[in-house]
Amino acid sequence: MTRWYLWGACWLVTCHYGRMSSVFLSGDADADALLADDPFALLMGMLLDQQVPMEVAFAGPAKLAERLGKLDVVEIAEMNPDEFLEKFSIKPAVHRFPKSMATRVQKLAAEIVDEYDADTAAIWTSGDPTGPEVLKRLKKLPGFGEQKAKIFLALLGKQFDFNADGWREAAGDYGTADSRRSIADVIDEDTLLEVRAFKKQQKAAAKAAKK
Repeated sequence: MTRWYLWGACWLVTCHYGRMSSVFLSGDADADALLADDPFALLMGMLLDQQVPMEVAFAGPAKLAERLGKLDVVEIAEMNPDEFLEKFSIKPAVHRFPKSMATRVQKLAAEIVDEYDADTAAIWTSGDPTGPEVLKRLKKLPGFGEQKAKIFLALLGKQFDFNADGWREAAGDYGTADSRRSIADVIDEDTLLEVRAFKKQQKAAAKAAKK
């Protein structure tokens, strides 16, 4: 059984033997370890999952952490925007659109500092919220629309033992067990390819519908 332990503004995901649980979101062991350890890194990866491959988006937090020395939500929120953009843009850039996404990351950090006392995990833990309530909180975050919020909720439920009432229903199709729709369903190389194939099919169908 996997358990969460909150420690200040950080979380730990541990198993019976005290070892960190693993994820396969970026395909890089160090980047994935950060995503498993740090809720802000995980949320930031979801924010970056736009107009770049999924694994590239979720590798972004580790790149930024290396350049800043650590991934501190307060430091990021208060950092000079030009200096932050400079770190964000070092090649390989954290995102293909560094200026707009650096701004979004800082806005996200500021929201977490202001609304959740710099504790990212409080978004889905504070007050023992239901799935629909967490979805509502996620949708209020800068850069999180309906779809992104549902995918992140599904990611919490499927890979981080988030078991609040109604989370699957709130996540919609992304909450369906054994689906291959989003990053929430990526647990290894095979599932990554399956999700990528599904996304490709969806794009092709949408393009055909416009003709």
